[in-house]
Amino acid sequence: MSKPASLSDVKIGSYIIIDGEPCRIIEYDKSKPGKHGSAKARVVATGIFDRSKRSLVSPVSAGIEIPMIEKRTGQVISINKEQGIIQLMDMETFETFDSPPPDDKEINNKLIEGNEVEYWKVLGKIKIVRIR
Repeated sequence: MSKPASLSDVKIGSYIIIDGEPCRIIEYDKSKPGKHGSAKARVVATGIFDRSKRSLVSPVSAGIEIPMIEKRTGQVISINKEQGIIQLMDMETFETFDSPPPDDKEINNKLIEGNEVEYWKVLGKIKIVRIR
C-alpha cells in the first residue's frame, strides 16, 4: 500500500517509492525555476530491502508514491540457516509467516528462537529491523 504525495513534500530521511521499490531518501537537492521551466528536484535514495542506490530527477510538482510502513513486533519461532528462512509469529494476530534473514550481521548473529523482534511490512515484503 502507498499514498500519493508531491515531490516537494518529502525531505531527507523520509521514504519514497522509486522504480517500484521502497527507498529511504539520503540526498535531496532542489533547483530554482528557470526562464522556461519549473523547479526540479534531484533525489538519491537507498532501497530498504536491497540497499542499492537509486536516483530520481523530476519537477517539484510531480506526483510520487510514499510507501505505508507497518511497524510490528513478532517472535522468532524457528531459524533455518540452510534455506535462509526465519519463521516469525506476529504478537498481535498470532499468525505465522516466513521472513528472509536481516541484512545486518550484528542482528543476524544475536537472533535466536524465542526472541522478540521488530519487523516492517512494506508493499507485501517483510524485513526484520531490530531485536527488542
